[in-house]
Amino acid sequence: MDSRIKFREERMPNNRAATATASTTAKAPATAKAPATATTPAVATAPATATPAAVATAPAPVDIPRGLAGVVVTETALGDVRGLEGFYHYRQYSAVELARTRGFEDVWHLLVHGELPDAAHGAAFAARTAALRRLPDEVRAALPAIAAATGPAGPLAGLRTALSLLGAASGFRPLYDIDADRRQADTLAVCAAVPTLLTALYRLGRGLEPVEPREDLPYAANYLYMLTGAEPDAERARAVEQYLISTIDHGFNASTFTARVIASTGADVAACLVGAVGALSGPLHGGAPSRALDTLDAIGTADRIDPWIRARVLAGERIMGFGHAVYRTEDPRSRMLRDIAQGFGGSLVGFAVEVEHRVEGILAELKPGRELHTNVEFYAGVVMELCGLPREMFTPTFAAARVVGWSANILEQAQDSKIIRPAARYVGPVPPVPVPPASAPRAEAPTVR
Repeated sequence: MDSRIKFREERMPNNRAATATASTTAKAPATAKAPATATTPAVATAPATATPAAVATAPAPVDIPRGLAGVVVTETALGDVRGLEGFYHYRQYSAVELARTRGFEDVWHLLVHGELPDAAHGAAFAARTAALRRLPDEVRAALPAIAAATGPAGPLAGLRTALSLLGAASGFRPLYDIDADRRQADTLAVCAAVPTLLTALYRLGRGLEPVEPREDLPYAANYLYMLTGAEPDAERARAVEQYLISTIDHGFNASTFTARVIASTGADVAACLVGAVGALSGPLHGGAPSRALDTLDAIGTADRIDPWIRARVLAGERIMGFGHAVYRTEDPRSRMLRDIAQGFGGSLVGFAVEVEHRVEGILAELKPGRELHTNVEFYAGVVMELCGLPREMFTPTFAAARVVGWSANILEQAQDSKIIRPAARYVGPVPPVPVPPASAPRAEAPTVR
């Protein structure tokens, strides 16, 4: 049986087609190819307690790999990751080529409208989104309290609360109740505001006043300006812009899938993005850029590379910045960011390149047959450090880019939205068991331990 899940269509209000009911009998579309990583066959079994009528009408359960690895859950026109080839794309264009040749707003336009803009349309889109950067007064007034409450947890934790407030203050309504134009307007407003929120929360947490956004600066340059209070030089602004473009979208990762699951309920855009940010906050997803740089700090000098790495590999510890859940070759984002870092030069870059080579050599020796290369986090940390971003802003900076990809996925899910509702296989004690009688109340109070 095919291990892929195909979703059957059912029409819902507002002409949204449903996509989330698992069907074990429907075949995948002719254009959909089974992922190379999907190796576990699906096993269909009827529930032991199902009645004959239920067995005849309900889809049978399907066993799938842990973590949904290799499971195709829907179709998307936004992009894809080809792990075996070391390639990923936004719509029909190489994401790395887009990062090398276009600006952030052009790629944002591509994901929202399905095409790269010409000069006139690009300028109009950039002006439209730049005008949305300022926050509603109610949100601005609340940011000091949010920054104080989140404290050491940092701007990403504060962003969850700020996004909820922004959605309420902006009058966001459930996706289920609004048309496509309003959905798009809501996503543009949030994407434009996220850099303003993140930089304000960061500065407030350090006793600094937030810096108001500038409409005359591009997305990345304005982000750096609001973070530091100084207009960045062109080289650093472009380096950060290329990083942001390269991380806008990347398949059905945990945060993107979370956003789509929430969107399938018909919730508003802010609710979808709050869930995505929560998923991103996990160290296994978005927390590695600073941790990869911490690895370089811990190694310290070239003569310590081999003993430091060997000790951790032999202990079964993960080397942050190496390996990826999808890529089985070099991460194309890492390759591009290495080139950017080498353009800056300096001792940090040279040391990072040396560590990369030695780690790959040691991993090949101690774990033969496994393809482990640097992922995006390794050189992302180096590039952001060189551009003056504080380490606690590495993952928030990632979020400032990925919010555009999340939003594009939310819009796509809202077009075809039956609630996503999978099942779990129960493995607890066999029911039904008689409920035991309640024990008689004790006269004395129980001892608190």
